[in-house]
Amino acid sequence: MYNSFYNQKYDFKEITYSKSFPNLHKYPAAMLPQIGIEILNELNIKNGKLLDPYCGSGSSFISALESNIYNFEGYDYNPLAILICKVKFTKIDINMLIKEYNLIKNKINSKNYFDSVKDKLYDYIPTFKNMEYWYSENVKIKLALLKCIISDIKNNDNIKDFILLTFLETVRTFSYTRNNEFKLYRIKNEDIISFNEDVNSYFLTRLMNNIEFYKNYYYKYFNDKINAAFYNEAFSNKEKKFNVVLTSPPYGDSKTTVAYGQFSFFANLWLGNNDARKIDNMLMGGKNKKQLLNDSIISEQIYNINKIDKKRALEVSSFYIDLRDSIKIVSNSILDGGYAIYIVGNRIVKNEYLNTDKFIAESFERENLKHLFTYKRIISNKRMPLKNSPTNKKGSLSNTMTEEFIVVLRKS
Repeated sequence: MYNSFYNQKYDFKEITYSKSFPNLHKYPAAMLPQIGIEILNELNIKNGKLLDPYCGSGSSFISALESNIYNFEGYDYNPLAILICKVKFTKIDINMLIKEYNLIKNKINSKNYFDSVKDKLYDYIPTFKNMEYWYSENVKIKLALLKCIISDIKNNDNIKDFILLTFLETVRTFSYTRNNEFKLYRIKNEDIISFNEDVNSYFLTRLMNNIEFYKNYYYKYFNDKINAAFYNEAFSNKEKKFNVVLTSPPYGDSKTTVAYGQFSFFANLWLGNNDARKIDNMLMGGKNKKQLLNDSIISEQIYNINKIDKKRALEVSSFYIDLRDSIKIVSNSILDGGYAIYIVGNRIVKNEYLNTDKFIAESFERENLKHLFTYKRIISNKRMPLKNSPTNKKGSLSNTMTEEFIVVLRKS
């Protein structure tokens, strides 16, 4: 039931996200936009309204624009994700952006400006008891100065958001976090001694690069037809209707798969988000249910996990119960004849292979959508952990998923 078959054209082996659509801010496990472009083209979806209920950094909206779909909405609990989408898909006057860049550059290099604000810089540093563990005093002051300068930008929230996004990339880069990790791991003490603290140079270079990326890759999309909205919440509006849902949901709870909240912790902290530590708990599977999922296509696998580790089985069940509940709401928003397209990977927990693709198909069919087909593709270009610890034993590692599934359903 719900069998998949390999479709080589969806591998996109020689294509990376950043080369085709440069990142304005890094984001983990982002869907390759070419997948969405190809499947929308194959299904001949060329207009209407598109929903992404777990939008992340907005790959599905690039796919939409490439397919001449200009009406779309995105939802995500992560404030950083929503800010990335807003910046990518909002038209900004590039000349004004460059003008603001020059003003910022002058303020950074102005001793008079620094002297005028130095007494209030600590007000811009987040209150977090372990800040000295993650930032040097020198870096904190430099970041506070940048935040102070950005807060002075008046009368243009779009330009302010664009520059703020570059600041948030700088915030993560100059923390003592291992930058190639999704979870919060501190670099070694010996690496701190030689740690680069040239915050201002990095920020200005990155900001100018982002302006060039925006101008050369994103600005071309903007016209009077675009009607986009992004919301920092879960999708729950039963009154809204869409022609197509194109999304790549989380593949499991954030605590054990991709830790979106930990990855964006410092960005959200410097944004002033009081729930920065709680984001992973707010996502699917973040809060444990008290019962096992016992009526699905993956119930046998969950039962087998439960025989080994009851706590782990409840964690897995919690994620799939939340995913099913979300699918119920999403299903109600799809118009007759509309499509649901979910790109997902299948996890292994306690050596049990969990067919998330089949679970999604089953959950949508319970809501009166018909499963059309599922394609399988080889992952060679997605920023995800190469290894994980399925047993949570130190030194016991397994390869993570190497395949993705494109699940396509239609409401009739």
